[in-house]
Amino acid sequence: MTAVERAQVFLLPDLGEGLSEAEIVEWLVAVGDVVTVDQSVVEVETAKAVVDVPCPYAGRVVALHGAAGEVRPVGQPLITIAPVDGDSGAEPTGHATDREQDRAGSGNVLVGYGTGHGGTGRRRRRSRLALAAEPAAGPLPTRDPTADAPAATVTSAGGGDPVDGVDPAAGAGAPLGPSNGAATLVISPIVRRLARERGVDLASLRGTGPGGVIRRADVEAATAAPASRLAAVPEPDATAPASGVPAVHEGLAPTGDEDVVIPLTGIRRAIADKLSRSRREIPEVTIWVDVDATALLETRAAINTATPDAPVSILALLARICLSGLRRYPQLNAHVDTSGQRIVQSAGVHLGVAAQTDRGLLVPVLRDAQRLTTRELAAALAQTTAEARAGTLPPARLTGGTFTLNNYGVFGVDGSTPIINHPEAALLGMGRIVDKPWVVDGQLAVRKVTQLSLTFDHRVCDGGVAGGFLRHVADCVEQPALLVANV
Repeated sequence: MTAVERAQVFLLPDLGEGLSEAEIVEWLVAVGDVVTVDQSVVEVETAKAVVDVPCPYAGRVVALHGAAGEVRPVGQPLITIAPVDGDSGAEPTGHATDREQDRAGSGNVLVGYGTGHGGTGRRRRRSRLALAAEPAAGPLPTRDPTADAPAATVTSAGGGDPVDGVDPAAGAGAPLGPSNGAATLVISPIVRRLARERGVDLASLRGTGPGGVIRRADVEAATAAPASRLAAVPEPDATAPASGVPAVHEGLAPTGDEDVVIPLTGIRRAIADKLSRSRREIPEVTIWVDVDATALLETRAAINTATPDAPVSILALLARICLSGLRRYPQLNAHVDTSGQRIVQSAGVHLGVAAQTDRGLLVPVLRDAQRLTTRELAAALAQTTAEARAGTLPPARLTGGTFTLNNYGVFGVDGSTPIINHPEAALLGMGRIVDKPWVVDGQLAVRKVTQLSLTFDHRVCDGGVAGGFLRHVADCVEQPALLVANV
C-alpha cells in the first residue's frame, strides 16, 4: 500500500459552544511539510475566538482543504496527512514506538483549543529551504521554550518563500505579497488578511508598532491615502458591459464613486446576529445619572500609593460596586427563559466586560466574580481584556455572562444607550470623567464628574428596582465609604 493510499484525512473538529463552522485565517503548514502529532496546522476564526487547530496525525502534508478566508463546516476535510517516504510501518513485535503512536494519532478529542497531548506553544512553519536540506522523514525540531510570547512573522523579501506563513490561494510556498528587499514584520494574521483584502503591499509599509511591526492602523492608513487607493483598484474588465453603474470593489476604501463591501463573517457576523436578537427580544430601558467621582479617584490613588505593585483600576472599583449592588438587587443578575416562560436569577455573578478589539467588540466573562477581592478583580480584568485583544481567549470565556460592564468613556463620550448583551438582563456603562462645575455643600466647585447609565430588561424588573440599583452604584461612587459599610 502506497503512502497516498494510507493517507489520513483530518476533519475540522467540534470547536465547542455549538459552533458549526470556522473561517480559515492562516495555514501554519504547507503541502510537503512534515508534521508531528498535535502540531498546530491551521489558525481558524470562529464566532467566538481565533483558535489554533492541532492535527492528531503525524506524517507529510499532501493536501490542504480550503484557502485563507474560506469558511469550512465542522466535520468537513481540513488537511490530509500521509506517512513519510520509507515508513513501512514495520516495527519489532512487542515494542511500542513513537512512530506507532504518531501514526495512531493522539487519541484525544479537540474541543476549542488543543488535543491536550502536545505542548501548549504554537509550532510555526520553518522555511521550506531549511526542510529541503534535511532528510525527508526528519522530524521537526522542538520549539524553543523561550519563544512563548507571540513572535513577529517575517516574510522573506528576496522573491523566495516566506519564512513563516503561506497564502494558500497563491499556491504552496508563494510569498504573502510583493517585497522591496526589506523584511516585513507582521504579528497578527488579521492584519495580513486586511492587507490582502484591500490590496495593500505589506512590504511597502513602515510599521509603527514595537520594532517596526505593522499594525492594523498602518494598513488602514495606507488605504486612506489616495495613491494607495488608486493602486489597489484592479484594472477595468474590458469584457464587462458599460452599464453606467459604478463599480464595486470588495474590501477597498471608497474613492468617491465606488461602494465598499465588507462581508459579515466570523466575529462580525456573530456580533450582528447577537445584537439583532437582543433588540428583537428584549424590551430594554436606559436610565442614567451624573455622579461626582472625585472621591472614587482619590480612593484609587490612596490604594495604589499604598501598594504600587498591585494597582487597582477605576473599572475594578466600579465592578466591586456593581457586585455590591447586585447582591442587594439580584433581579438584575438574571435572564429570561422564553421557552420555559420564566425568569432565572443566577446564583453567581459572571461578570462580562466589553472590550474593543481589532476583530470587533468582545465580552469576555469573569466567572463567579463575587468571590474575588478588589485586587483580584483588577488583575483578572487586566489579564482578560489583554487576552481578548490578543485573540487568545478560549470560546468558553466569551459566553455565559450574567451582567456586563461597559466603559465607553475610553472613547471620549459622556453617555450611551447600549444594547444588552443577550441573554443578560442588564448592562452598566460609564462615560468619561471630566472636570465640571458641581455644587458641594452649597458652594460651586470644580469636580471630577462622570455619567453612569443602566440599560435593563423591563421584563425582569420595573423602574423601582433598576433605579434603586443605579442609585446605590452612584452613591458608592460618590462616597466609597458606603461600599465598605456594605461589604
